Amino acid sequence: MPSQGRYLFIAAMDVEPAKEALFNEVYDQEHVPSLIKVPGLISVARFRREPLTMSIGGELKTIDLTDEPRYTALYEVEGPDVMSTAAWGKAVEEGRWPAQVRPYTKNRKHTLWRRL
Repeated sequence: MPSQGRYLFIAAMDVEPAKEALFNEVYDQEHVPSLIKVPGLISVARFRREPLTMSIGGELKTIDLTDEPRYTALYEVEGPDVMSTAAWGKAVEEGRWPAQVRPYTKNRKHTLWRRL
């Protein structure tokens, strides 16, 4: 599906193994449904990093990204201000995320990209 937004906000992180099932449940059933209601947020897609071997320069190379976060969520947004709105601020503090999940996340990376 082609991107609809001019900006892509990426939230990537690891989670303590004992909290992984809760992390995925809350992210899918509470966190994303709360955030998708925020004006200016177009779509959300979640991903888990997988091993990668690819052909480069005629030979197979294994790409080692062990220091990179295991989970990534891609948020298509209309503009860079979406994540600083009151609606976003309220949405990220709803449900079990702030107390039962966020404290167990680590290696967090947040980046914003503008489509060319």
